[in-house]
Amino acid sequence: MALRQIRTLGDEVLTKKCREVKEMTPRLRTLASDMLETMYHAEGVGLAAPQVGVLRRIVVIDVGEGPVTLVNPVVVEQDGEQTGSEGCLSVPGKAGQVTRPEHVIVKALDLDMKEITVEGRDLFARALCHEIDHLDGVMYISKVEGELYSTQPQEEDEEDEDEDV
Repeated sequence: MALRQIRTLGDEVLTKKCREVKEMTPRLRTLASDMLETMYHAEGVGLAAPQVGVLRRIVVIDVGEGPVTLVNPVVVEQDGEQTGSEGCLSVPGKAGQVTRPEHVIVKALDLDMKEITVEGRDLFARALCHEIDHLDGVMYISKVEGELYSTQPQEEDEEDEDEDV
């Protein structure tokens, strides 16, 4: 396993549609493994192959319930609505309010190219939609309601630094 460079806003690869995976190769297995390692290292909950410069339809997600790797994922059902703060490893230090489905059902293949169905609610549904969008060259910033905002801690005023909290 190896850390991969996460591509950031402005990199053309993030705007391209990914190719379907027709055959699982050792190289693609290594990619999926590297993506998980990269995602955990960056403290993210999801990562799509184009975010590491590979135009293939592979995503990895872990919202705290263990890692999920999806090949050629497609949302086949969605319902409800949730609006919440969303960020992206490819847009470091920024977040915005995005409305996504509350519940989704995704059909995909696993790393053995066997068909699986994954059901997501709340954060998992948001992550599934966010990562699948990446596979079509769509970034969350195109869906932000209002402005992006900084997720970096604000600088304290000098006089505040002397106060005990």
